[in-house]
Amino acid sequence: MSLNFFIFFTYYFIILVSIVGYGSVFLSFEKKNKSEYNLGVIGLVGIFFLIVYSYLSNIFIPHSKIHNFLIIFFGFLFFLYYIYKNHHKRNLKNNLLLFFLIFLALFISLLIEKNHDDFPYYHFAYTYNLTQDSLNFGIGKLNHGFRTPSSIFYLNSLFYLPFAEYYLFNFSAVFILGFSNIILLKKISNFFENFKMKSMEINFSNYLALLSFIFINIFFYRISEHGTDRSAQILIFLLFIYLFEMFENKNNEKIDLFFISILFTLIISLKSFYFLYMLLFIPLFYFFLQKNNNLSLTLRLFFTKNYSFYSTLLILLILLSYFVNTGCLLYPISFTCFENFAWSIPIDSVKKMNDWYELWSKSGANPNYRVSNPEEYIIGLNWVSNWIQNYFFYKVSDFILGLISILLIFWIIIRNFKKKKKKLIINKFSKYLYLVLILIFIEWFLNHPALRYGGFSVIALLIFIPFSFYLNKFSLNYSQFNRISVVLVCLTTLIFEARNLNRIVKEVKIYNYKPFIETYYKIDKNYFSIQKKIDNLKNEDGPLSKTIF
Repeated sequence: MSLNFFIFFTYYFIILVSIVGYGSVFLSFEKKNKSEYNLGVIGLVGIFFLIVYSYLSNIFIPHSKIHNFLIIFFGFLFFLYYIYKNHHKRNLKNNLLLFFLIFLALFISLLIEKNHDDFPYYHFAYTYNLTQDSLNFGIGKLNHGFRTPSSIFYLNSLFYLPFAEYYLFNFSAVFILGFSNIILLKKISNFFENFKMKSMEINFSNYLALLSFIFINIFFYRISEHGTDRSAQILIFLLFIYLFEMFENKNNEKIDLFFISILFTLIISLKSFYFLYMLLFIPLFYFFLQKNNNLSLTLRLFFTKNYSFYSTLLILLILLSYFVNTGCLLYPISFTCFENFAWSIPIDSVKKMNDWYELWSKSGANPNYRVSNPEEYIIGLNWVSNWIQNYFFYKVSDFILGLISILLIFWIIIRNFKKKKKKLIINKFSKYLYLVLILIFIEWFLNHPALRYGGFSVIALLIFIPFSFYLNKFSLNYSQFNRISVVLVCLTTLIFEARNLNRIVKEVKIYNYKPFIETYYKIDKNYFSIQKKIDNLKNEDGPLSKTIF
């Protein structure tokens, strides 16, 4: 085993448990009973905490190796304290076993030689800049990608560590996938616990969690393609499961509302266009309004609790990052931009970039092609025929066929079971939630109909949700469902491992990748060109200058 691989593997698990340590401390500070939360939830709460800290700390200091090492070290100590405080609990050993098995299985996905095109363009450059500098105004003028920061860059910047340097910037995507997998497995059948509860009733959320687990691990198996998009879409599956669970089972609302706020804020922190998902608060607010039958009490529930403070804080920090980079609160939405600052992007440029994003997502342009009349092309539905020909039959149709294959497997397995005698009643709030999902799909199709821009999750959920209610008509006990889910989860895991192994073999052949000798992904001097430009501009303007323009 090479030193590189050993460092890579060791840091992977040290950072992992450190995140859980911060999650447990945050929940203790909030006086939340950690026994109510599995390690997946604690992990995502830890990620939320570290993202907030990363945004705040980078206002004042760069995320240097020593700074990051201390942050990870204290998180590791917090994890040990968490183990000490919970060692007497009967299910801790099983939870830890599931935790480490999942992340051990996911480790293969981190053995990457070549990242996607956006990684050298701005993902790496932005993250690396956070490790070299504190807050800089106007860096959006140096690179188009710097105009759309993401919380995943801020989280990754904390993984700039001694010996590993900048080679751990893909870790965040795996951690989000892994923690989400733990939550989904607990939602499916509470893996490693309660196997003998044959009388436990299987409901809609069990099926939706199983479908979601299969989907994200088969379709999102390539970590190098996750970028800032797929992590958010993974969390969207969790968000809808929690919301439907709340509406269908009113006993969970107090616990769920805290974590729902964490999930929602994480999602919009990853990509600005997910602010659209604020529409989900309409049925959620109406649900609590009808339950409490008191507008004042409902408003206090949403806006005066600690979780609303933390969510608001992160949202404000996100808006600040956009503002200092571009002069806009949400780039490239032109009406949120202020043109009178020295570092501001001109409004005309903002509008042109917004049109470019729309043109690209509507299949009007790619690195080798652009339609002759882009301004006319994106108006109305002029783009639809070309989009169908060049994108739908190229990517969307294959994607839908994959979804149909998953549904067909489920139908073959479950069709011989008897249907329940009582009629299935769907809560009206669940119907409202599905209606909001349809509205989000319409907005996606009309404005940015590319799968990476939220299309994966919205299309899959539009199909999975009614199919899950259909599956809930069949009469399965816990033992029967558990056997089916174990087989499907194991099969999904094998597919995930096989596809990643096949990818690595190809990278060995094409790029001469050596995963056990030169474990880290490829880096060249072009990755640092933006940072060199920033350093040169700062030297020209004086050592105390913090504005790039």
